[in-house]
Amino acid sequence: MSHRALLVAVSAALIFGAGWVAHGWRLGRDLAEMKAAHAQELAARDQAAFQLGQAITTNYQEVLNDAIQEQARLADAAAAAKRTAGRLRDQLREADVRIATASAAAVRKYAATANKLLGNCSQRYTELAERADGHALDARSCRAAWPTDDLQELR
Repeated sequence: MSHRALLVAVSAALIFGAGWVAHGWRLGRDLAEMKAAHAQELAARDQAAFQLGQAITTNYQEVLNDAIQEQARLADAAAAAKRTAGRLRDQLREADVRIATASAAAVRKYAATANKLLGNCSQRYTELAERADGHALDARSCRAAWPTDDLQELR
């Protein structure tokens, strides 16, 4: 092989080698960019999942605190209702004693008043039942509409 042919072969090999190395560098850079993009995408998903978790936790805590306050208010109202019911029972016992010695006209007036009172109670119980049915329907609707997989959009 002549000196010139050898020089051409070596030059070709060097050029090929340099191209091979440059191509490797480009592939390495592309791979590094893909890894960085993937890492950023994972970080963004992790951040979104974390924020969603924080929002759910915050909302849950607020709802729980509201429920605790409402439970205390309801307990106070129930205690007041029990006291009122106790006073009413006392009044009814006293009324039994008074009725036994009352005149017929007074007993008729008492019976008319009692009938009116029972009618009002019946009306209020009916209204309460309607409100309870509406509340139960609202609760069922909320449970049915609540998303079961909040992380679906992150997949």
